[in-house]
Amino acid sequence: MRPDTPAETTPHASHTAEAERLERAAALYPEDAEQLLLQAAAHHEVAGDRDRATALYDRLLALPAEQPVLVRALKAANLWEYGHDAEARAIVDGVRLAAPRSPEPWIIVAEALEAHDELESAHSVFTDATELLVGDSTHPPREVRPLLFGRHRVRRLLGADHDARDELADRLHEAPVPLDELHDPNRLWSLGSDNPAELRAEIDRLRAELGTYRAALSRPFPVAVLHWPEDELAQLLAAHPALTTEFPSHEAHLAAVESSLRELATSGTPHLGTVSATLPSYEAFAASESTTPTDPSLLPLYATTLAARGRAKAWPPANDAGCWCGRGREYGVCHGAGCVMGRGDSPLTTSRGTPR
Repeated sequence: MRPDTPAETTPHASHTAEAERLERAAALYPEDAEQLLLQAAAHHEVAGDRDRATALYDRLLALPAEQPVLVRALKAANLWEYGHDAEARAIVDGVRLAAPRSPEPWIIVAEALEAHDELESAHSVFTDATELLVGDSTHPPREVRPLLFGRHRVRRLLGADHDARDELADRLHEAPVPLDELHDPNRLWSLGSDNPAELRAEIDRLRAELGTYRAALSRPFPVAVLHWPEDELAQLLAAHPALTTEFPSHEAHLAAVESSLRELATSGTPHLGTVSATLPSYEAFAASESTTPTDPSLLPLYATTLAARGRAKAWPPANDAGCWCGRGREYGVCHGAGCVMGRGDSPLTTSRGTPR
């Protein structure tokens, strides 16, 4: 959620200009306003204009945000940086009570607590999050692993002995330098050492950390399957009846989405996700491509574009998390329970191919 360019290499005025550009883009593309405004708020934070960042978070919270808990977490971290400690703590408590099913809000509030030397509280947040999102899994999804790594780091700062989750974090950590070295509280001393060997070892550790961050930033966006919510699909077919052959019914469409995702998973395709379509967004995309919305070959391009804009939601969700279809049931008793259709039953549109 943060700009990739650090503040020390980009003038504050440039960050402010970029934030204002993103705010103008959000007005032009309301379907992407949440992501654009979150990036704008991040640029305001880097520029030191934290009250403007808070104003953007408040603006997002006044709208039907897709990720309200994430927005609140970002607002809390920002408030803390310019002296609104009490309000920030209240928001952190609210985030914990909400128990979000995505790792980002947990990571943000835990790292905010850690940055302000509230290590016991940070440890408690990381622990709650790992119990909720990792559970008993020995191979948790990549996106939740930073919770284990963060908990390991805080426990090292607290001088706590390794437990089972620390051992799991050690096993999952892929950098050549072990976590115990990366999270060693005594590393700061080596930075002031006159011993070339100690300095070389610290440089190697820093390179390992940088490699981990670069790997996270360079992961490809998900291979996304296009999902039409029921009301949006009804509007699509009413406006463009020619697409009825592509989407014979909403139930068939939902089953086809799940079937496509399972086929991709079976073939070994990584980074799977779903992207939700809307008729205005799709028609605007068709206009930008100078083609008609009834062209079936446009559907995979639209899915790819939504995924590239950060609109994809990872698949599969946890069995006890809400199903991707948006009907309010848990995935394990909804589309995760089976009963998927075959490839010939309905067109499947992915971001790496054409409708099946």
